[in-house]
Amino acid sequence: MRFISETSSDGVREQLFTLGDIPGVLWTPEGAVATRPLVLMGHGGGQHKKAPDVLARARRFVTECGFAVVAVDVPAHGDRPKVKEYDRIATENQARVEAGEELAPLIADFQALVARQTVPEWRAVLDAVQQLEHVGAGPVGYWGVSLGCGLGVPFVAAEPRVRAAVLGLGGVLASAEAAARITVPVEFLVQWDDERVPRVQSLALFDALASAEKTLHANPGKHGEIPAFELESTLRFFARHLG
Repeated sequence: MRFISETSSDGVREQLFTLGDIPGVLWTPEGAVATRPLVLMGHGGGQHKKAPDVLARARRFVTECGFAVVAVDVPAHGDRPKVKEYDRIATENQARVEAGEELAPLIADFQALVARQTVPEWRAVLDAVQQLEHVGAGPVGYWGVSLGCGLGVPFVAAEPRVRAAVLGLGGVLASAEAAARITVPVEFLVQWDDERVPRVQSLALFDALASAEKTLHANPGKHGEIPAFELESTLRFFARHLG
């Protein structure tokens, strides 16, 4: 793990790093020296590790909860190079949608493909970050919606260090088997008028989760219109399960 820059503002220390070919960012409280909870955040499709919604949530996890937060660019996003195979699939999928095929199954297949790469990458990131003395091997949470949900469900299912997860804006088509292996507390977000993920598939994914403690947060609006107040709920959820 190699740190390439460090800045601090308003009580938050931000460190950009690379782990092999993976570019990432770690946020911690200024002056942090001891073990603390860590939240791994998965960004949405077409976004990157410092997308506005990721950054806003990360800073509040740090300042209000004292957590460490880490995010990395998923393949073909942010500071990572383009992947010819992914570009080919995206072009083919666009043509298939224009020809009348449903979008959701195509998204599900693509996310399942990418997850085969990101799950081991994210586990390696956890290994590296938890070796830092200002993070340590404390409890781990996961936050990810949309693409972050499609990649996050198999990650949470595979990673025993994760104690709680916030997921949503995702469907069941590629995730049912992994969801059935998730038993940690989950807060699940659904946009009732989601134009990208059919409501029935989102509800089916929630139903597939094996968690004894899971809550469904359904709000009116389209895919990218999660209400701001859901951040407050996320803060309380992680504080309760990780703090």
